[in-house]
Amino acid sequence: MMSLTIDTTVANIVKDVPRTGDLFRELRIDFCCGGKIPLHQAVKERGLDVEEVLAQVLEVEKKQAQHDRKLPSSLEPVELIAHIQEKYHVKLREELPALTPYVTKLVKIHGERYPHIIRVNEIFKHLKRELLEHTDDEDNNVFPLIKEFFLNPSTDTANLLKHHLTELEDEHENAGNLLKELNEITNSFQPPDGACGTHRLVLKRLADLEADTFHHIHLENNVLFDRVRQVI
Repeated sequence: MMSLTIDTTVANIVKDVPRTGDLFRELRIDFCCGGKIPLHQAVKERGLDVEEVLAQVLEVEKKQAQHDRKLPSSLEPVELIAHIQEKYHVKLREELPALTPYVTKLVKIHGERYPHIIRVNEIFKHLKRELLEHTDDEDNNVFPLIKEFFLNPSTDTANLLKHHLTELEDEHENAGNLLKELNEITNSFQPPDGACGTHRLVLKRLADLEADTFHHIHLENNVLFDRVRQVI
């Protein structure tokens, strides 16, 4: 990853740290068609303080790096639950709503030129709804049940967990299938020649979503749920 400075172009900043697109959108700095200018020039044109904006950019970069840092999967179940919630659930609740306006804009502007984008939008809306409902169910129902079981094991809790784990794994499979379809119809999230900044941003963040979700599912299916099943 390049070192970000006031001389880095706005487009390259968003390319390297996709979530800065949200910041630039709030500041009304064009990172799409007008993104090939240095940060200091873009900030000056908006009448903003360049050092302050650079500090905000670097803060976004720092947070993204923290999200991307991998922790070992050898955590105890309660610690692993906390890790999953902090690294994946919080990120999903931030990223899915933040990405929505970009996907909506993309389908409105380029849906006719790239018909598959219409299907991308449909899948994204379906995936967004399912993932948010799924993580809410885990946080509010299943994870507390797992914690309770490890503190006070009982046959009743074990039977409840067996049902919940099977249901969650089915939902994981469905989410995985949606992501696989997204991958296929976008040519592995590769932008077509001449794609605009918004198009590239959407594909990059969908690729990140796919990678994160597969790691997320792996930790739940193959680590957390397996450990629960060893004792129920």
